[in-house]
Amino acid sequence: MFDKTVFKLIGAGRTAVLLALLSLAGALASVGQAWALCCALVALWGGAGLAGREGLLVVFASCYLGNRVIRAVREWLLTRFAAARAGEMRRQALERLMAGRVRGEDAGLGAAGGTSLVIEGAEQVERYLELSLGKSIDLAVIPLVIIVAVFALDWVSGIIALVAFPFIMLYMVMIGGNARELAEQRQLEQARLSNHFLDAMRGLDVLRAFGRARGHADAIYRVSERLRGATMRTLRTATLSSAVLDLFATFALAGVAVMLGFRLVDGDMMLFPALMALVLVPEFFLPVRSFAADYHATLDGKHALERMRALLEAPERSVAVLPEAAWGDGSELAIRGLTVRYGDACALEDVSFAVRGFERVGIVGASGAGKSTLASVLAGFLDPCAGAFELRAGESEARAASLYAPAWQRQVIYIPQKPYLFHATVAENIAFYTPDAPRECIERAAEAMGLAPLLEQLPQGLDTLIGDGAGARQLSGGEAHRIALARAFLDGRRRVLIFDEPTAHLDIETELELKERMLTLMQGRLVFFATHRLHWLANMDRVLVLAHGRVVADGEPRALAADGTIDRCLRAAEGDEVDA
Repeated sequence: MFDKTVFKLIGAGRTAVLLALLSLAGALASVGQAWALCCALVALWGGAGLAGREGLLVVFASCYLGNRVIRAVREWLLTRFAAARAGEMRRQALERLMAGRVRGEDAGLGAAGGTSLVIEGAEQVERYLELSLGKSIDLAVIPLVIIVAVFALDWVSGIIALVAFPFIMLYMVMIGGNARELAEQRQLEQARLSNHFLDAMRGLDVLRAFGRARGHADAIYRVSERLRGATMRTLRTATLSSAVLDLFATFALAGVAVMLGFRLVDGDMMLFPALMALVLVPEFFLPVRSFAADYHATLDGKHALERMRALLEAPERSVAVLPEAAWGDGSELAIRGLTVRYGDACALEDVSFAVRGFERVGIVGASGAGKSTLASVLAGFLDPCAGAFELRAGESEARAASLYAPAWQRQVIYIPQKPYLFHATVAENIAFYTPDAPRECIERAAEAMGLAPLLEQLPQGLDTLIGDGAGARQLSGGEAHRIALARAFLDGRRRVLIFDEPTAHLDIETELELKERMLTLMQGRLVFFATHRLHWLANMDRVLVLAHGRVVADGEPRALAADGTIDRCLRAAEGDEVDA
């Protein structure tokens, strides 16, 4: 249940010391409470009554209230510590993920695993820290104080309790291995479901187009059923193991009670020590029973902590150092031997080309040829396995292994198939790259990208809330693209524009409506335009044709189209895919 690395967290040592002191005080208060109660009961049994023994009631009430205060302080201390540490982990994980310094795949979490960990895993870590630290310290402190008191009262009862204790711990160790395997299986199924669902959402348009949406829904159902089965197996083991542990503690208490009863009948023992020992023995087993009861409840948190730590300790991507000079008409970027692999699969292999100034470069190829991978590498989102980038801007020159560099990414605008709309107003979404832009500039950008008809329909115009979430207005794909284009129009400083199949899911009418505005946006910029719709090539200065991760053609689009190079390359790639 307890992960020793918890003590490496900030403030864990100080919190553990305070909790140990509070547990010691609580154990002593329990002993005092039992002493006062037993003294009063013995007095009543002897017929003396409680007259003149008001002090016992005061001691009992003081110990009882003291225990409640100690528990409240412990809960407050644990809640504050757990919330602070879990919040800090969530913040650090978000910073690493959002800045692109690590990916979920780097920590073995999968594409959606990082997001799932930040949202649900941080809550599980917080719950784990609340339970595990306090209960582990209770288990180390309270039984020690209670067993000393029991031995002082009756050594026979002490031996019975002490002998039963290791059997309970041994059983916990035995079930712990099985429970850990079940919890790991459940975490694996949960990660698989998250990644499967993300893949389904990404490819929903394709699934619908080919009539496979219903079949994929059945696949998600099967994955979710596996998660449900793993969860139920974990709960079944938790319930049965808790019952067995309670049975062990009950047998030990029964043994103590029987021995005390025989000796009381024989007159070998006085009532007060027997009664007090009988009251304290359950307190001796209470921490281990409480520990065991929450063991399974904290397994998810323990695994979440391990995965969170793996994410936070995963090696960060190295930041390339590139010139701060802005991209201009004389700037050059050369890509040499670019290779990207996903596991054993090669997405790009030995890709080399160079661009200069404000070229418009079209990137075409069959599905799976590597267009999106190349766009991600050029945007600095993905590091290649091999290759180099040579950048000349102004008077500066640099060579780097990737384009993950602040100086480069400050010049890049990336527009994917489905631009993301934040849960914010239209104006705030447009001003994403330039949050300090004046209102009139935002209005001009919206008008330039054809958002005026939409703004007239919105109840609050530019101040209408959009994106996901409660109270937000949902927009169509074409409207979302207009907002993304308005973002790019508003930011005149960024001179590198990367499109990753931006019109793939739009109907042809909407695409043609947006085309003129997109062409306007490309003026005075270096443009990489990955697409499978060939009508865009007439507006490009050159075309890269990809097939199986390689550049199979590079040239002026009219020349490549005239001699049939583009058509032959695409047909050959598609034929290879069919044969495969």
